Formats: sequence, C-alpha cells, structure tokens
Amino acid sequence: MGAQSTRAVRPMPALEVLDTGILTTVQDTGRFGHAALGVGTSGAADHASCALANRLLANPSDAAVLEVTFGGLRVRAREDLTLAVTGATCPVTISGRGAAMNSVLHVPDGAELRLGAPERGLRSYVAVRGGIAVPPVLGSRSTDLLAGLGPPIPTRGTLLPVGPPPAAFPAVDAAPVAPLAADELLLRVVPGPRDDWFHPEALAVLLSEAYEVTDRSDRIGMRLSGPRLHRAREGELPTEGMVAGALQVPPGGEPVLFLADHPVTGGYPVIAVVVAADLPRAAQARPGTRIRFSPRTDRDRCR
Repeated sequence: MGAQSTRAVRPMPALEVLDTGILTTVQDTGRFGHAALGVGTSGAADHASCALANRLLANPSDAAVLEVTFGGLRVRAREDLTLAVTGATCPVTISGRGAAMNSVLHVPDGAELRLGAPERGLRSYVAVRGGIAVPPVLGSRSTDLLAGLGPPIPTRGTLLPVGPPPAAFPAVDAAPVAPLAADELLLRVVPGPRDDWFHPEALAVLLSEAYEVTDRSDRIGMRLSGPRLHRAREGELPTEGMVAGALQVPPGGEPVLFLADHPVTGGYPVIAVVVAADLPRAAQARPGTRIRFSPRTDRDRCR
C-alpha cells in the first residue's frame, strides 16, 4: 500500500470579516428575469462605482463585491489579495497605513483593510480580484434586503471566499473620479406614468422645490421630506409594476424614491421616474442631502 501524502491542502483565498460597520452586503450586477415571481433585480445601489471597482481589477463586470454603508468595514486578507475601493470617499488603511481610493491595492496575507466614515456620499465598494465567491441564488450573488434572498449579511467572523483571478491583468493603477455632491443633488426625471393622478401644480412643485433625504431611507427606498404633492384623484390605484427610480407618492404627499431593493409592484401613484443614469448618484445621497428634480431633455436622451 502506497504512502499517503502529508501535503497540507492550501486553503481557498478569503476575506475574514472583523467588523461590518452599519451595514455591509454582498452585491453584483443584480438578479434579472424573475419579476413575475415577485423577485426584484437588487444589485449594487451605485452600480457605476461597483463597475469601476471590478474594472480596476480586470474582474468580469458581474463579479460580486462588498457594498459598505457609511464605512466601518474591517476585513483581514487570507492569502495575498488585490483589492480596490470605490464609491463614497472615505479613509482607507491597510494595516494602519493610508491607501488610495479608486486604485489597485495589494493586501498581503494577514493584513487588515479598514474603511473609515465617508467624507462625502454614503456607500463604498470593496472589490477583490477574483470576486467574492459566495454561492449564487437565482443567478446572482446580490443580497436583496426586501425579499430576503441571496447570501446572508456578513457578520464578524464571516469568511468570504475569493474566486480564482481572471486571466486578464489590470490595465491602470488608478482611475480619476469626480467628487460626489456634498449638499445638493440634481436628478433628471421623466414625468409619469401616473402624473395624471395629481393636480397640475404638483408636477411643477416637484420640479421647482427642494426635497431633503430623511433618515428613513435604505436600499429599498429613499423617503424625502418637502412640499406635499396633492392628488387630483382619490381612491386606490390597481397594483402595478415598479422600477428603480420611481417616485411613488403615498397618501401623505411626500415622495419615496425607489432604489435597488424596491418592491416589484406597488399601489401608490408614481408621479415621475428618475433616469437610470442618475441612480448611482442618488444612491450616494445621505440623510440631510437636498435633492432637486429637473425634466429630462432631448439632449439628455443622446447621452
């Protein structure tokens, strides 16, 4: 009988979670094609920052990343890893030494990556070369907080496996990124589909007055405080499909802006819809941010 090999099995590279801050979830490009089952798309709230993090590392565009709400994340590298941090600008350190946002970061085995509270914005993204390799659910590794689908929310001690690195190599070390808006955000909208349920002046109010993001906001929707939008029609609207960016108006008259984990249907009228290109900036609006809405123009359609 031959001698058995005593070579140790090399563990799979991973990120060990030491602290999650307020909320850290695993996200990718989303879960498509299941709306008929009541399952929304989910995915990264700021999909542009998520895409940039993966692009910096030459990952596939749908590689899973960590979405970190208002900093506070601490992870330890299990094996030498290559990471990138994008989105809300925050202090980044590797074993206590400062590191740059929007750049390729080499994190040696045992080193600790830490994200502080953002200076601007709300959500930061941590990508690792090879992607977060948790098991997919219905074709996606995104955690949907409304539906309760996807990988569990990481907690202290969670080991997040890292997939094999892609064959391609990063083409740049860093990417130029414009600073996020600090105090006021302008979002373009398309009126409707239920603007006829409101008094004509309601749409004018929406497009001329400022609203403020309240602390009753999350990945599902952003509750706004500001001038009431009064209905012209009473009664109940039959339940109909909803999309990210919909400005739904409950009976109180203050709009709610649906984000990544929004419900797939709703019964309150939607006065307007924020264009998809502006949703990444909307996802970075923290409580207290002022938001103004403007109509999308024909020039915008060409962008």
